[in-house]
Amino acid sequence: MERSLEYLRKEMEIDPEKLSETLTAFILEYMEKLERDGVILGLSGGVDSSVVAALCARAVGPEKTLALLMPEKDSMSEHMDDIQVLLDMLKIGSRTADITDHLKKLGVYRLFPMEAAVPSRYRAGMVDKLQKYYKKRFGKPFFYRTLVRGRSRFAEKTINNYFAYYRAKHRMRMLVLYLHGEIENRLVVGAANKTEHMIGYFCKHGVDAATDIMPIRGLYKTQVFSLAEHLSLPEHILSKPPSPDLVPGLEDETVIGLSFEKLDMILLAFEKGWEDDETAAALEEIGVSLDNVIYVRQLVENSGHMRKVYTPKLNSEIP
Repeated sequence: MERSLEYLRKEMEIDPEKLSETLTAFILEYMEKLERDGVILGLSGGVDSSVVAALCARAVGPEKTLALLMPEKDSMSEHMDDIQVLLDMLKIGSRTADITDHLKKLGVYRLFPMEAAVPSRYRAGMVDKLQKYYKKRFGKPFFYRTLVRGRSRFAEKTINNYFAYYRAKHRMRMLVLYLHGEIENRLVVGAANKTEHMIGYFCKHGVDAATDIMPIRGLYKTQVFSLAEHLSLPEHILSKPPSPDLVPGLEDETVIGLSFEKLDMILLAFEKGWEDDETAAALEEIGVSLDNVIYVRQLVENSGHMRKVYTPKLNSEIP
């Protein structure tokens, strides 16, 4: 097998027209198979959920597609603006369910008081400095720490509280999404992609992991962008940096520590069975080092527990 950047780029290419037809057929098939009256999805204003919204509108029609907006007090207002542009374009229905009060009642905002004490416009800078400090001290981006939960001398209680703090937001959105979906007998459609699924950049049992179907989970992030261009999504959705929308101004690539271009190429090389040194050599011209490859390999391995639920081996299993 050829081991080059050109080979990987060719393998990463998609036929967007054919792919969109396949995915819309998939959504319609499961809405009918599971006897639902429509579909519902959480719409964040990011490229993934926007692509899924467009596919749902094509698959079952705008009249059977409902977008649920679930902001909270730290959500960026620009995402809401992008959502409105998309809703106008797709002509799908929407509903807003602000989850701030639910999180307050659970005491979620008290878990990470430093977050509440810092004005929103300064939080991204604060988190960025903390991440740089962590990487300098431990040699890996802080995201790696979210996958390895062993004991550490580095502010263990603060870290545990932070994990609980931001993951509660994802899990609350999953609860609210299913609440509305079940009241109206709608199929709950998720927007996870392959890149984030493979490296553990999601919340287990959260809105980005627990849904009825995941139409784009077989697509790398760069492939999602290609599909988004084909679907003629609004330019600002295509051009803005992907963000978890947990801390204003914080971006996915900053958290992960690599661009999606590099990350996707490394992951595709893993999928092809390449050795780490072969991957690094092939991707050197786009700035990928062997340390980058090893880091991504560790992300995949250490996030394995997030992609499964452990059960004992018994004599009989329910299919």
